[in-house]
Amino acid sequence: MIDTGDKAAKAKSFGWGILGSGQVAGHFAADLALAPGAVIVANYSRTSVNAKRFQENFGSKRAYSDLDAFVADPAIDAIYIATPNSMHLAQALKAIRSGKAVLTEKPLAPSHTEASVIEREATRANVFAMEAMGTRFLPAIAAAKAKVDAGEIGAIRKITAELAYEHPYDPKTRYFSRSLGGGASRDFGISCVSLAMFFLGQPQKVSGLWNAAPNGIDMSSEIVLHYDHAEAALSCGFDRNGKNHFVIEGTTGTIRVNAPFHKAKELTIYKGFARQAFFSPLSGPIGTIGKILDRLPVPGRIVEEYGFDGNGLQFEAIAVMDAIGTGRTGSDIMPVADSINALRAINIVLSQPATQRVIRL
Repeated sequence: MIDTGDKAAKAKSFGWGILGSGQVAGHFAADLALAPGAVIVANYSRTSVNAKRFQENFGSKRAYSDLDAFVADPAIDAIYIATPNSMHLAQALKAIRSGKAVLTEKPLAPSHTEASVIEREATRANVFAMEAMGTRFLPAIAAAKAKVDAGEIGAIRKITAELAYEHPYDPKTRYFSRSLGGGASRDFGISCVSLAMFFLGQPQKVSGLWNAAPNGIDMSSEIVLHYDHAEAALSCGFDRNGKNHFVIEGTTGTIRVNAPFHKAKELTIYKGFARQAFFSPLSGPIGTIGKILDRLPVPGRIVEEYGFDGNGLQFEAIAVMDAIGTGRTGSDIMPVADSINALRAINIVLSQPATQRVIRL
């Protein structure tokens, strides 16, 4: 144990290796400073220049441009993979077969079949594996889940979610590159689908449609998860800036995870009059009347704040460290099976011919 002189600050050192040197890798590296005991012992980039720059920016102990040497570093307890989607499978397998735990940025792999390979190999090697779906670990989402599980809004009848940020079409960027595993559904839709399944489980049926960019990559998609007594209507895209909230409608109340829900810091709970005003059948979630009332004090509406420092990625890192420290090879909050199911839903929709019609939620 490391004695800092403060009992609350005592934590066993945990060595992270960061594979990738882009913006997301940087956000994760910065947030590790907020995870007690976390140490960046190594980082990897394809070029030594980028590897050294990342090391200087985030205080990694060693910088590598040789992937085999990086994976073999004995000080690494877990590898965080933050590379383009198409590289996730091969890099995760390399780490797993070397006995290293892996936290792979979403999506876990480009398809559910590839994600299943990761699950199989991690089980065979008896090492930890998880998709970095950090949203599930945020305090606001944990609070929303606890409220739903406690029956505070009754039984869920509908979830409505959107995650869309405008990106001009450019086939050279990772967003639209087929070779890098691009597309709105895997970049943004995966967060909507995964979080809906977190609250509702695996659906009985999946339907939807998608709209293609000029090169055939999905520019936007609408995915509907069907359950016996509920439905999740989910939307994502590069074609506009969306509402980016996540709304859970129950039989007695509604919870809105305020925008941007994938970095949630605030919940709004609606009951009684507020629920009727904000979620009328005619206007849909937060219709015209609701937008006006949202600026005013309204009986039955409660706003709860769940702020945090950094980008919020420290919570998933802490969960990984705790799981590995207690000998677990998976997460109860984000099991690999959930990653596979979410990718399967996306693949069901994308396997259909593209349409020019896009439904707006």
